[in-house]
Amino acid sequence: MGVEFEAEEVFDSMRKQRFEPSRYFMDFHIAGFAYYDGLDVIDELKLGTPVTLVSEPDNPHDADAVAIYYKHKKLGYIPAGKNQLFTTFLYFGHTDIFEARIQMAKMDNHPERQFRVVVRVKDKRKSPQE
Repeated sequence: MGVEFEAEEVFDSMRKQRFEPSRYFMDFHIAGFAYYDGLDVIDELKLGTPVTLVSEPDNPHDADAVAIYYKHKKLGYIPAGKNQLFTTFLYFGHTDIFEARIQMAKMDNHPERQFRVVVRVKDKRKSPQE
């Protein structure tokens, strides 16, 4: 009976909460990791490490290219099939609406599958303490 009572309290609490959509936007493996500067900072790339997305409209191979940086070191790119929407946002100056972090680091995988990045929409609402 004690467990049922606790479960009912949890369900009541959940019913009172306001729905909030997920901030998740997209995730992907870093494309081209083996060809850039990732090895210079590989020991620093842990779960949750923030990375920066930078549009490369003059890229000779892909006008929609979006590079991924960690501290001024290029790690690679958002895969070509997932970069067009990012390019549009970045092109029009919306560089501050996303936050990107290392979501997975698995050193025993192939270099193109060692690191995964998750991109979320930043929450710019004021916190209740402000």
